[in-house]
Amino acid sequence: MIGYVTLGTQDLRRAAEFYDAIAAEMGVGRMGGDERYISWGVPGGPAGIGITLPFDGQPASVGNGVMVALEAKDRDQVDRLHALALELGGSCEGAPGERFPGFYVAYFRDRDGNKLNAFVFAPGFGEGHDA
Repeated sequence: MIGYVTLGTQDLRRAAEFYDAIAAEMGVGRMGGDERYISWGVPGGPAGIGITLPFDGQPASVGNGVMVALEAKDRDQVDRLHALALELGGSCEGAPGERFPGFYVAYFRDRDGNKLNAFVFAPGFGEGHDA
């Protein structure tokens, strides 16, 4: 249902370095952009992510309670994405681990303070449960 998520930045070049590396680890590249905006993903694929200098000219800000969840292929990739985010100047918001049975996740913030996580569900997670 979600096509893409956009996060704000004060420094597009600096943010692009962070997301170029995160996207490469996830096996995707840039799919668009200009001097104000860059997006990563695969057209027609799963949801992508973009960063932008706010179009209203006001400072970018981080939403309280807002988070972007990046679906990893396995637990090892969750661990790598978390470590990579920290190496790139992000900050830890929760070390990799199982938060409840079948849900393995790590939380981090990008260089602008936007909160993200990398997660993976165990095979069969959620089966037999109604929404």
